[in-house]
Amino acid sequence: MPDASLLECFENPNPSRDYVIEHVADEFTSVCPKTGHPDFGTVTLRFIPDKLCVELKSLKLYYHSFRNEGIFYEAVTNQIADDLAKAMQPRWMEVETNWKGRGGIRSVIRVETGKRG
Repeated sequence: MPDASLLECFENPNPSRDYVIEHVADEFTSVCPKTGHPDFGTVTLRFIPDKLCVELKSLKLYYHSFRNEGIFYEAVTNQIADDLAKAMQPRWMEVETNWKGRGGIRSVIRVETGKRG
């Protein structure tokens, strides 16, 4: 199972201002639960922090916890969104996963929480 306990946060240095933070991880991997083949994708996290921001090393380790997980694209994206929303409680957040093509089909999944600015 992905390990949300790996996520660490720090205090937002400008909590009185709405600003968007974007983190892009272009080496995300998980496993297709049907075929057992690896899935490769890019995870883009965009958020407007409230009191907390996610620490990057912990985010990388959290993403790596999916490496051997048999999980569908839709479940990956929603799990990441749920875990980050719980850890940070951002004002607004979008998690986008962009998956490399397999069988001629590419997939992009987006989950949004909260209200943007």
